[in-house]
Amino acid sequence: MAQAYGENLKQAMDTLRAHKMRSALTVFGVVLGVSVIMLVAALITGFDETIQENIKQFGADTAFISKWDQGFHGGDTPMEERQRKPLTLEDAKALIAGCPGLKNVTTFLQTGWMQVHTVRTKAGEVSAIDFRGVQANFGQVYANAATLSGRFISEGDDLHREKVVMLGENVAPVLFPGADAVGKDVMIDGSDFRVIGVVEKPKGGFGMGDEDRRDQAEEVLRRRRNVPYNGKDNFSIRTAAQEVAEFHNIMMMVYVATLVLSAIGLLIGGVGVMNIMLVSVTERTREIGVRKAIGAKRSDITWQFLLEAMTLTASGGVIALVLVNGLVLLIRLTLQWRGAVPIWAATAGVVVSVSVGLIFGVWPAMKAAKLDPVEALRYE
Repeated sequence: MAQAYGENLKQAMDTLRAHKMRSALTVFGVVLGVSVIMLVAALITGFDETIQENIKQFGADTAFISKWDQGFHGGDTPMEERQRKPLTLEDAKALIAGCPGLKNVTTFLQTGWMQVHTVRTKAGEVSAIDFRGVQANFGQVYANAATLSGRFISEGDDLHREKVVMLGENVAPVLFPGADAVGKDVMIDGSDFRVIGVVEKPKGGFGMGDEDRRDQAEEVLRRRRNVPYNGKDNFSIRTAAQEVAEFHNIMMMVYVATLVLSAIGLLIGGVGVMNIMLVSVTERTREIGVRKAIGAKRSDITWQFLLEAMTLTASGGVIALVLVNGLVLLIRLTLQWRGAVPIWAATAGVVVSVSVGLIFGVWPAMKAAKLDPVEALRYE
């Protein structure tokens, strides 16, 4: 049986080589559908790793409190949000006093995300930086950042309103190539600041069992902001874990949309395969008659054409795998991006492509197997 299948596979490959252009046009839909699945899976995997890494820097036991509703949402900001009173430093002090479960609280001031900030020196310039005013405990609470050189902002800096700044480890070498940035002056949005330290890229990890602490914070803020019982909060509390969960929900919707688009491409490819195989059966009617005349069974004819259809679509899956991996590699090298085609996506793509050949090749294969050998031999 293995020898018979091997011969059928060899005949299928010979047929594909004999009709290269027709085979290429036939598998185009399969290549398109499978490529979409693999490419989107690679992109989402890369984005997921990047987003999770960024969010993990804060730690899952860190919550973010703002007057604005946080998370992914589009459209104009509702009037109700715009009319909310801002959170204050006194609110932060109240949280420390009224929430025994909280380890620490820090506040920071940040301008609108659409505003572009620029930091300059004689040696270089960096734009679109994250620029914010912070308290002395900001690094401990927000990002657990370690100081590479110099020192962190102190209570004295805050008290005396010193115009000091810390640079990120990726920004400092651009502004002061080959030199220590500490003690030097920089100009940020037209104002002079003195560099007191360089901070390491933040790291962090996920934790557990902190929901009770967030509940305490919510109760304190609801009382301070006079939110009525069963009334909607006029502030927002978000955690890193919630951000990850919401991101995954969005990615799931993207996956569903991708599957729909891929299904359309695979359907087009499958119909093309079926039509080409029907044409192939008609062209090889006499060949089928000869094979039946010398003893070929219906199952032999069926598997001959099924394997031909499956080989055709499988080649489309392999082509898609090579093309997508090449494109992803190019993106990684160009953009320093960590995405890659997941093993499950590559396996699923090849399996789906083979399945398309199997499903859409059944009718042509059965039609070939049912041909009468005498009538087939008379066919011109």
